[in-house]
Amino acid sequence: MTNFKVVDRQQLGKQYFTLTLEHPSKMEKIEAGQFVEVEVAGAKDVFLRRPISIHDVEDNRIKLLVQVVGKGTRKLAELKTGNTVNVIYPLGHGFSITGQRPLLVGGGAGIAPLLHLAKSYNAKGVRPTILLGGRTAELIAVKEEFREYGELLFATEDGSLGEKGLVTQHSRFAGDYDHICCCGPTPMMKAVARYAREKGTSCEVSLENMMACGVGACLCCVCDTDEGHKCVCKEGPVFDIRKMTKWMKN
Repeated sequence: MTNFKVVDRQQLGKQYFTLTLEHPSKMEKIEAGQFVEVEVAGAKDVFLRRPISIHDVEDNRIKLLVQVVGKGTRKLAELKTGNTVNVIYPLGHGFSITGQRPLLVGGGAGIAPLLHLAKSYNAKGVRPTILLGGRTAELIAVKEEFREYGELLFATEDGSLGEKGLVTQHSRFAGDYDHICCCGPTPMMKAVARYAREKGTSCEVSLENMMACGVGACLCCVCDTDEGHKCVCKEGPVFDIRKMTKWMKN
């Protein structure tokens, strides 16, 4: 557990905000796709930490993209620059930075880990294709900051940004990719995973199961995989779809 200092907070529309947190010294190495457990201090009716994907990493700072969905995240939205927040990090297993023609697919809050992932690919000399989707343009919380790190595409159900439709209906979705990384709503991830399996393309998905402890003790985030039940927080959140046939069928 480490106390981080809030050095920046940005509101992104009504549902999302970012927190930039500064470590007091040198941080541990953080893989793209890992997450943190954040203590919600000062809330008597919020007992558990909140799991949040790591959006970006720079020097001794991490940035979190947070969607306000309940009491805990509403309380975190009250944090201000200069506040201190207790964080357990880094948790879980991240994405494999593999392939020369990767496609990164994100929807809703699932966009969060893809920025650090895109930058990790860049560090290996690879510029990925990045496809972001949402019901409307307003619900795609972050956009242009991705453009520096890859080819950026959009799909919205109402056509307000990019092509109209789901991410799997985008004209560039069925491209010549050798690896796919996906995070977002479960139906979207399953659709992407099924496509990848049919095409024989390697694919990883980052599951967003409800988590409490973050270390595999409480078992509330268990997922049924081809290798048995796995704790998403400890043995995920990123899984290779070759081991997720049961999950794709459900």
